[in-house]
Amino acid sequence: MRKQGIFRDNSFFIGANVRGAVNEGRADCVPIFLSEIPLLFKRGIVPIDVALIQVSPPDKHGFCSMGVSVDVSRMAVQCAKYIIGQVNPQMPRTFGDGIIHMSHFDAMVEHDAPMHVRHTTKMTDVEKTIGELIAENLVDNGATLQMGIGNIPDSVLAALKDHKDLGIHSEMFSDGVVDLVEAGCVTNHHKKVLPGKIVGSFCIGSKKLYDFLDNNPFVLMGDVQWVNYSPIIAQNPKVTAINSCIEVDLTGQVAADSIGTRMYSGFGGQVDFLRGAAICPEAGKPILALPATTKRGESKIVPVLKEGAGVVTTRAHVHYIVTEYGIAYLFGKSLRQRAHALIQVAHPDHREGLEKAAFERLKCMPSP
Repeated sequence: MRKQGIFRDNSFFIGANVRGAVNEGRADCVPIFLSEIPLLFKRGIVPIDVALIQVSPPDKHGFCSMGVSVDVSRMAVQCAKYIIGQVNPQMPRTFGDGIIHMSHFDAMVEHDAPMHVRHTTKMTDVEKTIGELIAENLVDNGATLQMGIGNIPDSVLAALKDHKDLGIHSEMFSDGVVDLVEAGCVTNHHKKVLPGKIVGSFCIGSKKLYDFLDNNPFVLMGDVQWVNYSPIIAQNPKVTAINSCIEVDLTGQVAADSIGTRMYSGFGGQVDFLRGAAICPEAGKPILALPATTKRGESKIVPVLKEGAGVVTTRAHVHYIVTEYGIAYLFGKSLRQRAHALIQVAHPDHREGLEKAAFERLKCMPSP
């Protein structure tokens, strides 16, 4: 608030730090896929005068690492007129596209500070049930995983301790992946793209995660244009993309960045990975998961999306919708079949109302 009227933030993804400002009109947001943000810089649509990035200290050859955030930073550095490196000894040194020589910086400033730690909430019984349903029914041994951020993706990872030879190709990952590596579940053995390595673009988690990343050749951090490119993703075996969302209508349209007109997050890489899983020739599984109800008991499976809600994932992209009541498979199904499948995984208290609403909307009864 102290800088109001001096700076105006323009975010490509909305987090808790800017959500209030965006919805109060004090800041802006750009709806965009994470993988396409670098194109804004490259094409000069968003010209960059100064790129301020955090890096590890240079090694004996003068090379720094962008550490936990290669994503769009690499293109920002390539396009900026002036580059400032904030050198943090606590930044993990990672391998991949984020290596940059100190000669490229116009200025370097040392700042020794702890890495930002992701604060998690206690996993609910509902989230644990969803995670177990996905792990037991939809994740195969040898699958290549992508997971979003939050308790539901974390609950899936926690339920995979008996799986074997899993691979990771994901725009981001957190502590749950480290636990699976330590349990011997993640080997990346069957991956076609960089076999034997975890592939990511950015990471956020605890000190345990950052210690795991530091100087670890098992992990490669890549430019998000490449990591999130659907044809690249699809080359891996059994791609299983696990993401969460806010609301799903009875035809399969998914709201994931807004609650009605209120902006909540962004597109991220959800669609890129759902598509990559869908076109994977080796039994890919695009999965969206959500609790059946809100904390106030309102159904998250709805006749129509809230007025003003944006569709992040279209009804044509959706394959699996998972709630604590089961798994709805929508791919190749008609609108009335989709409505029937989704009603079966809605909260029992809302199924009758959803069935009536489906009849009003579709002019026929939902049926399998």
